[in-house]
Amino acid sequence: MNFTRWSARLPGIPGTQRRAAARTDLTAAALDRRADGSVPAARAERLTDGTAPVPAVDELPAREVLDRVPALVALVHGPDHRVAYVNDAYTAAFGPRPPGEPAREALPELRELGLLPLLDQVLRSRRPRTLKSRKATDGRWYTFTCTPAGDTDRDHRGTTATAPHGATASPSGATASPRGTASDPSGTGDAPRGTGSAPSGTASDPRGTNSAPSGTAGDPRGTAADPSGTRVDPRGTGPGVLVFATDVTDHAEAAERLRASERRQRETAVTLQRSLLPQVLEQPDDLRIAATYRPGGTEAAVGGDWYDVITLGGGRTALVIGDVMGRGVRAAAVMGQLRTAVRAYARLDLPPHEVLQLLDGLAAEIDANQIATCVYAVHDPNEGRLVYASAGHLPILVRDDSGTVLRADEPTGPPLGTGGWMHASGSVPLGPGSTAVLYTDGLVERRDEDLDEGIASLERALAGATGTPQVVCDRLVRSAGVQADHYDDVAVLVLQHPARTGPDGERFRNAALELLGGVEAAPRARAFASGVLTSWRFPADLHDLGVLAASELVANSLQHGTPPMRLRLRRTDRRLIVEVTDGDDHLPRRRRAEPGDESGRGIAIVATIASNWGSRRTPGGGKAVWCEFTLPPAAQPRTGPA
Repeated sequence: MNFTRWSARLPGIPGTQRRAAARTDLTAAALDRRADGSVPAARAERLTDGTAPVPAVDELPAREVLDRVPALVALVHGPDHRVAYVNDAYTAAFGPRPPGEPAREALPELRELGLLPLLDQVLRSRRPRTLKSRKATDGRWYTFTCTPAGDTDRDHRGTTATAPHGATASPSGATASPRGTASDPSGTGDAPRGTGSAPSGTASDPRGTNSAPSGTAGDPRGTAADPSGTRVDPRGTGPGVLVFATDVTDHAEAAERLRASERRQRETAVTLQRSLLPQVLEQPDDLRIAATYRPGGTEAAVGGDWYDVITLGGGRTALVIGDVMGRGVRAAAVMGQLRTAVRAYARLDLPPHEVLQLLDGLAAEIDANQIATCVYAVHDPNEGRLVYASAGHLPILVRDDSGTVLRADEPTGPPLGTGGWMHASGSVPLGPGSTAVLYTDGLVERRDEDLDEGIASLERALAGATGTPQVVCDRLVRSAGVQADHYDDVAVLVLQHPARTGPDGERFRNAALELLGGVEAAPRARAFASGVLTSWRFPADLHDLGVLAASELVANSLQHGTPPMRLRLRRTDRRLIVEVTDGDDHLPRRRRAEPGDESGRGIAIVATIASNWGSRRTPGGGKAVWCEFTLPPAAQPRTGPA
């Protein structure tokens, strides 16, 4: 409770009448000043115990305040911005400035900073403008605020115009202290302090302003003298602009250090990410593949997008693309671990959904708070399909040879790292002449449109994109509007299954034999392999190795497998592939046979003579065992690239 306020209403309490009378006098004085057009004073109660009064805000001399503030202050007048005043801080920063001269010549630092057009805008609009964090000629950084000073209408009427910080200006442009007028210089009965009627440089106020006519003695230019240097031009007329510059060098340097640190961190993340991506894409025999990665702009940290192409052997190829949620070095490091794990799991030649199942558990172990999306697909040229599994990733797009685009969006599961989900595999046709696109969300996601609209736009772009995989990849990126300052990183993987005809088709041949009956199937398989390899005009040594490998694989299948059984021979422009399938799902292993063993040497022989060998389980049950031989240069047809 305010007892002072309540006591003023009780005439019986001593002292209350005196305080009430003092407040009445102050209120009347404030009303008189308000009638004169001056700014009302801040409340300052006059004490009754003889203590000197505390000066109010409007009683402070504006000139002295501006001279002592650490900020840079300049006052200009007129359409050509003639200098009327600069304070001590401005003079210390840029040196003395001649009053009465246009700012273009007198204030070159403002011209170099491009501040003069801003002054014109302030004069026209009568609204303040700010130019943030600019480096001046003295090497320091300033934030400039330009505020209109004075009132145009009142200046033309010949009345006083408001000067900065409560000071008043006469029609001639002279600045007078707000402490009083010509009749009462201080407003309180004190001695004069630089009023408009005092001559320049009088003993009453050596720093006072001057309103005497031009050509006053002691100042041939008609400007006010000042012991610290000539800074005031009393001839300034018309509206003015107060330029207030705050030194923000420390803030600017701290921001620059922060930006440099962010640039270094981003460069580290980009370097790490690019080093973890494949430096050279593997090029399978039956596919043509191209990929691109575009990091986000300078304001965006690098994400965890990645892609990979893995040759599985036997003509099969694995393709993977993924996106680790988050940005920076951490996301790139997690991406590198997942990519390494994918390559290791791919060597097991597992179905796509089993690979994602293993990755799901690994992602949870790497970081329980980190999730990632991923698509893992396998292409088998013998089947003409792309078998895939998706963990929360965007759908694969496939364009067939007629130009129709198919979206492979089912089945899909949650992202990696969530756990508790059984992933499933799906398939989409990928015949000769088809093109498939795997991509991350940065290619189709926009902040102002739905994700499905971005995918639909990509479908339309893919339908009209022709050419090599690299050309298609670049066209898709351009059609999506991905620029250097894109807010998210982008990864795109394009694969084509070219349609081979004429001489090019002679390099890709297939032959298969159903193995029926018992042990008599082995000699039939050897005769079939010999005839096919002879028709393909292989050298004699390669012919003999191929027949031997087919014989050993068929014998192993007849001994340990179950029907149905099939022998398949396939050649490409770079290798010969021998594959035997049967209905048993027990995978063979290479082992060392003892001298007395009558079996166990077939796989060892195949592994010794072949360039590569392997086995896998087939989707419908059973297994496939294969081996391949690299063709010598003499056996590779001399034709142009596909």
